Formats: sequence, C-alpha cells, structure tokens
Amino acid sequence: MNSFKPLLYLLPYLWPKKNLNFKIRIILAISFLFLAKGSNVLVPIFLGKTVDSLNDLNQKTILLIIPITLIAAYGISRFLNVGFNELKDALFVKIGQNAIRRVALRVFDHLHNLSLKFHLNRQTGALSRIIDRGISGIEFSIRFLLFSVFPTFLEILLVCIILINLFSWYYSIITFFLISIYIFFTFAMTEWRVKIRKKMNEADNLRGQKSIDSILNYETVKYFNNENYESVGYDKTLEKYETFAIKNAMSLNFLNVGQALIISIGIIGMMILAVFQIKSGIMSIGDFIIVNTYLIQLTIPLNFIGFVYWQIKQSLVDMENMFQLLNEKNEINDFSDSKDLVITNASIKFENVSFNYDQKRSIIKNISFEILPNQTLAIVGPTGAGKSTISKIFFRFYNLDSGSIYIDKQNIKQVTQKSLRKQIAVVPQDTVLFNDTIYYNIAYGDPKTNEEEVYEVAKMAQLHNFIKSLPEGYKTIVGERGLKLSGGEKQRVAIARALLKKPKIFFFDEATSSLDTKTEKEIQKNLEDLSKGITTIVIAHRLSTVVNANMIVVLDKGEIVERGNHNQLLSLNGLYASMWKQQEKNIKNIK
Repeated sequence: MNSFKPLLYLLPYLWPKKNLNFKIRIILAISFLFLAKGSNVLVPIFLGKTVDSLNDLNQKTILLIIPITLIAAYGISRFLNVGFNELKDALFVKIGQNAIRRVALRVFDHLHNLSLKFHLNRQTGALSRIIDRGISGIEFSIRFLLFSVFPTFLEILLVCIILINLFSWYYSIITFFLISIYIFFTFAMTEWRVKIRKKMNEADNLRGQKSIDSILNYETVKYFNNENYESVGYDKTLEKYETFAIKNAMSLNFLNVGQALIISIGIIGMMILAVFQIKSGIMSIGDFIIVNTYLIQLTIPLNFIGFVYWQIKQSLVDMENMFQLLNEKNEINDFSDSKDLVITNASIKFENVSFNYDQKRSIIKNISFEILPNQTLAIVGPTGAGKSTISKIFFRFYNLDSGSIYIDKQNIKQVTQKSLRKQIAVVPQDTVLFNDTIYYNIAYGDPKTNEEEVYEVAKMAQLHNFIKSLPEGYKTIVGERGLKLSGGEKQRVAIARALLKKPKIFFFDEATSSLDTKTEKEIQKNLEDLSKGITTIVIAHRLSTVVNANMIVVLDKGEIVERGNHNQLLSLNGLYASMWKQQEKNIKNIK
C-alpha cells in the first residue's frame, strides 16, 4: 500500500473542491465508462445468438428478421463501446491535463522557494530528470489506472456473472483461478522489476548529470584537453545504465512468457470443457462462440493489465521521487506575523553578526557596522575573508547563527523575504544569464519595463554600443548561462539588469572584476553617479574602485580588522595599506 501513496497526493488535483465543472465532467466520464463496458460485454452474446439463429434459418423470408436484428445489435454494441469510450476520454482529458499542470507548477514554485543550500547540494541534471519523469508518471497513471485497470476488473466481473447465468459455473471458476494466478504472477514479477527500475533510474540520473556537467563546462574541458577523460567518465555511467537496462529488458521477457503460458493453459481448459458440453447437448455452437469470444476479450485486457501494472509501478516510483521534492522543507521561512519591509531612509546596521555554512568552518565572526542613509560602504579583504557571504546573508539566502541585520531599524528576519529582495538590487560576482536574448536578460530586472528604459540602462552599463554592433542586436541569444558573451559583457548585462530594478539599496559584489581598466573606470563613474542618494554596499577586490566610499570595512578571516575611509586606512599602515601597495606594485609591473 505504501507504493500507492503518491496517488493520495494526486487525488486533490483530480477532484478540486471548488470546481463544480470538473466534478460534473468526472461523473459523466465514469458514467460513460460503465456504459462502454456494458456495451462491450453484450457483443459476444449477440454474436453467438446470431450463429444459432443462422442454424435455424430456412427458406421463409420472415425468419431473416432474427439474424439481421441480432447482427444489427452486434454492430451497434461494438459502436456504442467505442463511442462511449471516446466520450469518456474527451470529457476527462481536460481534467487530467489540468491536474498535471497544477502539480508541475506547484513543484516548480516549491523549488524556487527552497533555500540556496538545497540547490547547492542538488545536481541540476538529476533534479530535472526527476521532475520530467514524475510528470510523465502522473500522466500515465491518470490515463491508465482510472480508465484501464479499473474498467478491466469491471469487465472481468461482468463476464463472470454472465458465464454463471448463461452456462455452467465451471467456466466462472476456471476464469476466477486463471485471473488470480495471472495477477499473482504479474504482481510478484513486477515487484522484482521495480527494484531493478529504481537502480536503473539512479544510473540514469548519474548519466544525465555527467553529460550536462560536461557540456556546461565545455570550455574547461577544452582548456585542459580532457575530452578523453570526460568520455571515459561518461562511458562508466553509460555502462552502469546499460547493465540495469539489460536486466530490465530480460525480466520483461520472462514476465511476458509467464503470462502467455498462464493464459494459454486457461484457454485450453475452457475450450476442452466446451467441446464436451457441446457433445452432450448442453451447449450450442453459438454458446461455444460466446465462451471463446469472452476468452479473447479477457485475454487482451489481461495482457494489457500486465503491461499497465508494470508501467504504473514505474510511474508511482517516478511520482514518489517528484513528490518527495514537495516534502523538502525550506530552511528560510517568513514568520506568520512578518510584515513587508518599508524603507524610508535605507540605513543598514549589522549587529554582532555570525554565520557558518557548517560547524566545521567559521565564515563570519561577530561583525558589526552601520551604513548611514544614502552612503556607500565598501567591504574589502583577502580571498576567503567572507566578503561574498555577506551578500548572501543580507539577501536572506541563509539564516544567521547569531546577531541581527536591520534596515531602517527593521530586523530583516522579521520582514517578508519578497519585500526585502524587491528593494535590493544585487550584481553578483559570478553572473549567470538565461539562455535567451540580451534584451530578455536585461529586462529581467523589471519584466514590466519598456524598450526605452532597457536601452537607457544598457547605455549606463556601457553596453548599448556593443549590442548595436551585433548582427541581431538586442535579439542576440546569449547561450547557456551566457556562454556566448565574455565575462565582462555578462557583468555589464548584470549591472544593467540591476539598474533597471530601481532599488532602494544597491549591493555590488565584485561588480567590475571582469572588466578592462578603461571600461571599469567608465562604469565605476556611472555607478557612483547612480549610487548618489541610494544606500550602497560594495564588495571589491580592486581597491581603486572604492577609494571614494564613505566607509571601508576590512575583513580578514571573517572578522573586521580595520574600518575607516581610504585615507584613514592608509594612515593606519595595516592590512588595507598592505593590500593597496601590493595592487599598485602589480599595476606598475604590468605597465
């Protein structure tokens, strides 16, 4: 029963409480299902009685009415079976597709609501495959479980009742034992095959992840001439998948042979019994045809049931994997009484803030600083000092271990995440773009914007002229993760996107690190102009970009070791002064 738990998740989507139209559709679809099966079980009876009526036929024309009527009833029954089935499918298709749509949307939204930690620990390729297989599993289960498995058992029940009433109860007993043995064998074999399928899915996830990882890192592979290394690694995942795929195929062969043997023994037994009863005068030739036709009608769905049960078991495994994503808890949640952030002055205060990604590694250690409204604070320090982590905790990708962060005296932990992020624009150190046009990626900062505003921010980011020089202009596709653009071009797109957001607070995380010196100076001047009147935090590697900051905080090993403006820090002759001298020396050596 645990295997069928995913269906319990699915039921509310198939029977929406507040949608009367869908409920009527379901009731009508089920009604047509019963009518279809009722019509279908009458077909063998009309066929058999037609044969018997032909045996009694003589030269009198009036007697032709009986076989003609039976033949017409036979044809009408077959037509009604098909017609009712088609009506049932037409009614239910909207319900099924709508359920798939709502489940897929819920999973999609839930993944976006999960914490950054979850996504960093997950493999993107495997996650994508889990969702795709889960959606396919839902579609299959809806289509076949409700309108194939259940109707088949209904048809078997009706046939058994008819056989008891028309003929000897021996036929029903044989049919009952035949079906019982068939179902037991099918279920037992399928349980074994599901275990193989799970291992096959795991191997498929690894295969997909390896291929996506390698293709996304195409340039890195080329830089290190590691095509053969990647090929060998990918082949290992293919080999593992191949092993379980072969076991899966061979187990299916064994299942099919076993099912065919059980059905064949049942048919032989019932036909021999019918032959003896015809000889004894208990049954007619028409009755023999009725029994034989019922056996053929039952054989087809029974074979189908074996396939469907196996597919449903596969689908349930795939659905379970996807629904498990919905059970993932978000570590970063708003409180029930959280209010929207209201910014008037945009003052920022870090008070005794500490944060660790895990207990073994301390990142931020009890730091405190304050940014006055409309001022710029720069955070500098050696690599690994914890600079970029500040942007993640400020944006509430993680919860603090201790301490508090305030914006206009409002604790960001006590305001809604949506309102917080709405008013902060971040230019990250590692810019990732959507595989769409340059225009789309810039306009992503405000999807409701117009072309003029997009062009304006592109000019501010020193990007407009470059875009115009491209054959497709703003319609140029940037490629997977922006692969077709250089690091500097991607960073300028990120800057334009942030400017379009028109935030109350700017957060630049190494925003000009990928730019050449000339472009950097031009953009830096624009950013300084734009930052006037807006509270700004700048994380910088190049100290020359922050000399005009109102306050500079120097981090080292997660702690603030110095603070002050550029001249004050130089006069301290400490870590900042040392870093400044080293960078000046490097510039001179380059020249």
